[in-house]
Amino acid sequence: MENHQEIREKLSNWLQTQRCKGTHLLQKLVQAQSTQGNEADAQKIIIDTLTKMKLEIDVWEPDGKELKAHPYFASSKDNFQGSPNVVGVLKGKKNGRSIILNGHIDVVPEGDLEQWEDDPYSGKVRDGKMFGRGVTDMKGGNVSLILAIQAIQAMGIQLKGDVIFESVIEEESGGTGTLASIVRGYRADAAIIPEPTNMKIFPKQQGSMWFRILVKGRSAHGGTRYQGISAIEKGVLVVNHILALEKDRNSRITDPLYEGIPIPIPINIGKIEGGQWPSSVCDLVKIEGRMGVSPDETMEDAQKDMEQWLQKLGETDTWFAHFPPKLEWFGARWHPGSIPITNQLMTALAKNYQLILKEKPLIEASPWGTDGGLLTKLAETPSIVFGPGVTEKAHFPNEYIEINKVFEAAEIIALTIIDWCEIDQ
Repeated sequence: MENHQEIREKLSNWLQTQRCKGTHLLQKLVQAQSTQGNEADAQKIIIDTLTKMKLEIDVWEPDGKELKAHPYFASSKDNFQGSPNVVGVLKGKKNGRSIILNGHIDVVPEGDLEQWEDDPYSGKVRDGKMFGRGVTDMKGGNVSLILAIQAIQAMGIQLKGDVIFESVIEEESGGTGTLASIVRGYRADAAIIPEPTNMKIFPKQQGSMWFRILVKGRSAHGGTRYQGISAIEKGVLVVNHILALEKDRNSRITDPLYEGIPIPIPINIGKIEGGQWPSSVCDLVKIEGRMGVSPDETMEDAQKDMEQWLQKLGETDTWFAHFPPKLEWFGARWHPGSIPITNQLMTALAKNYQLILKEKPLIEASPWGTDGGLLTKLAETPSIVFGPGVTEKAHFPNEYIEINKVFEAAEIIALTIIDWCEIDQ
């Protein structure tokens, strides 16, 4: 049987021969616009690819009515007709450890087109980079997963454990696709999620959830505004109070994996609405935002933290004692996740990273939520986030990925799969 060095050299050489094919696959996926509700065309490309690889394929549209009753469900909709999940399984010999390779196919909207140099779905290649919405978050990572499996197949390697590739929908709005896969029965001994980490390894990831705060005022004519109470002015107090909570919560973070992150668990105010008439005192303001959740706390504890903090407003402003802000939790949420740095998959991934790139990997905690929280907590599938995408370009105009990183990640992941699932000799 070939030794590890021989396998590594053959994998590397094979991946070099696939540069054109792998780049073309990524380009096709980017050109297939897959915003929420429009994932079918991109998933068709995935299905065709997995079919050629002769994997056991499972395609289904998640049942929104069934999932809506699940305590982990979080989505802005419950009808997923035309938005299929796709799973492909490379079967092992049933006596080895299994692994899930999980990537989401959905992308966020392209935003203001004037900020893009090219069409957002061009997949244009320039200076060793590919550009387009979703190329870094996270279709480049998905292609790395596919290339890793193809490389193992090309080597004629038979693994002991199953490799389960998942191309899921709805990650960007709360993880319905991965939840549907878990409910369908897909679990494994570990998972890798190739979100855009700049090739850093994240054994921990923060969670997050959306909140809404309604701030009351008292209407009056603008000419006698002193007779009213401006909800806008009170809303400013609420926003400043929330920013103080953010500072307080982050002062409690002592995990060294967060040392390089300025605000480990941010509270972002993303939307404010209020007022109906310029000459009237505003009597209601709606504040919406995203609250970060530490990997080491529960969603319920974070919610309680916000609730108790808002109650303190009445101590500094008597208006809030009589008319406390109303807090609501709505829409998307991503559960936090955490595995020990000493986890065996972590050890294998870090070892192979160093073998391929000749340097030690940077190990940090994720600055955003992923489907890894669902896999780790609900499916009891310990998950690591590691991928080739550019963190700073996720959701940005002119999103890009370095094509070399896609192939480097594929090689690292392929070797890690072999170490984890083991070769059947």
